[in-house]
Amino acid sequence: MLDLPQAEEVMKGVQAELHDCAFPLLDEVTYSSSLATAFKDADYCFLIGAKPRTKGMERADLLKDNGKIFIDTGKAINDHAKRTVKTIVVGNPANTNCLIASHYAKDLPKENFTAMTRLDHNRALTQLALKTGSRVTDIKQLCVWGNHSPTMYPDIRNATVKGKGATGLVDKKWINDEFTPRVQQRGAEIINLRKLSSAASAGSAAIDHMRDWVLGSNEWQSISFYSDGKTYGIPEGLIFSMPVTTKNGKYEVVKGLNLDDEDSKMRIKKTVDELLGERQAVEHLLK
Repeated sequence: MLDLPQAEEVMKGVQAELHDCAFPLLDEVTYSSSLATAFKDADYCFLIGAKPRTKGMERADLLKDNGKIFIDTGKAINDHAKRTVKTIVVGNPANTNCLIASHYAKDLPKENFTAMTRLDHNRALTQLALKTGSRVTDIKQLCVWGNHSPTMYPDIRNATVKGKGATGLVDKKWINDEFTPRVQQRGAEIINLRKLSSAASAGSAAIDHMRDWVLGSNEWQSISFYSDGKTYGIPEGLIFSMPVTTKNGKYEVVKGLNLDDEDSKMRIKKTVDELLGERQAVEHLLK
């Protein structure tokens, strides 16, 4: 565990609780406020923390403040973690924080760095399951495109529920007026209800993301990763969510999907434009 020096007593408490859980697969817990110590020989990095957005703060300000954090984090992972390290960025704005961290991990492959849209994916699964009276395990081939933000595009055009096409089980009005905005704004809805950000659901999604990346799954997942500019017309150099499957510790994009309908093109453009704007806001950090 890594946190600021003033949080060491809290980390000690977390260590104590983890010990008290007596998890059969947990041998030891270490904590530190030193980047070098925390990332030494790491196989998997969960970058959960980031400076939260406060009242009156513009998104560009948030990007700049968090950018500085992820510069040092990227350098530390580069210098101390294993060369095969797998990293997931959860702290928001996750996609652009991930871009910064990967930029400063100059000796590591770009594909080692991902940002989390699995929480959005899980939220979309649940909303569709509730609407159709099914279980989340009945749903296949759902995905989330783009940024982990209100511009994301939760896509059920290829999804099936118990083998039946999802779009034939729900009406377009529900997709446009309820499903899509609820998934896009679910984080804000949770804050309004709990007066706190998502916690258990975010932690669970991060575990889902890393487990499937490491162990493999033929099920569609939504992962944000570095775009090479050759897939679905997404500009090179954005951390962009796409549907993938995983095998042997690698993720592979689901190819051949149609994004040519006007609604999809509009939604993809909106989230691409937002990510381009975010990248421009931190361009001075990407020299």
